[in-house]
Amino acid sequence: MPHVFEYALLRAVPRQERGEFVNVGVLVYCAPLGFLGARVHVDEQRLRALDPFLDVELLKANLEHLGVSCAGRAEAGPVSRTTPGQRFRWLTAPRSTIIQTSPAHTGLTDDPEAALEHLLRTLVLPPEH
Repeated sequence: MPHVFEYALLRAVPRQERGEFVNVGVLVYCAPLGFLGARVHVDEQRLRALDPFLDVELLKANLEHLGVSCAGRAEAGPVSRTTPGQRFRWLTAPRSTIIQTSPAHTGLTDDPEAALEHLLRTLVLPPEH
């Protein structure tokens, strides 16, 4: 039986004043299964087209920390002691930083890990030719 899940795209916004962004990852939360996962992919070439001076290594480090927070690992700090749902809400809260999230969307799945991979492939990775 399928379960409702929520997802949000992770966006890199190199120059906020321009409002341009590149999708760099996706978060998936499935409450009935207690699942919260993240996958990221940083396409340097696309990002550099928006900002040739972007500190890509800093972006990658921040995305890695976001993954640590998503997983609830102790090194994430106080957020690690919250539920997966609370972490999803915290991770998707609006912020004015280089990493922003889309509004949350919903879907149905029997396998949230497979849904996460599908969303990464279709919404983040460059299209295959």
